[in-house]
Amino acid sequence: MPREDRILRNQLIPFLRGEGAHAGFFSAVKDFPAEHYATLPKGCPHTAWQLVEHIRIALHDLLDFCTNPNYTTPNWPADYWPKDPAPPSTDAWNKSVAAVRQDIEAFERLTGDPASNLYAEIPWGEGQTLLREILLAGDHTSYHTGQIILIRQLLGIWN
Repeated sequence: MPREDRILRNQLIPFLRGEGAHAGFFSAVKDFPAEHYATLPKGCPHTAWQLVEHIRIALHDLLDFCTNPNYTTPNWPADYWPKDPAPPSTDAWNKSVAAVRQDIEAFERLTGDPASNLYAEIPWGEGQTLLREILLAGDHTSYHTGQIILIRQLLGIWN
């Protein structure tokens, strides 16, 4: 593997984790009080639950797009956002967070695999590359992680 390719892959992996200039997803959801999963502070468009679940859905969709030749596009926005502002249970919250972790780890493996061509167009896509989807996954997750942190700040539950 060319040195430049290895350097890029080694920088993309922490980016996927949300490491670097800001708090990552797992810091944002760590010890999040269950009584606030569905709290909607004034001016916020979504609850923490809706954001966590949206991150999970979108991240899984991006991973599926990158790896599944039989990929079908979900309906936007209906299939990407939970309708209920609250999870059905604390277990549902924990499962959603665990699923985000699993998909980030799958993206990390895909990113680190020298057999994964970061620059080739995904055959079933419309010009997208693995590199573009990795950047989209990291950017999208970071954006909504910031919203989760904002909710925590507004509720006075962020250190």
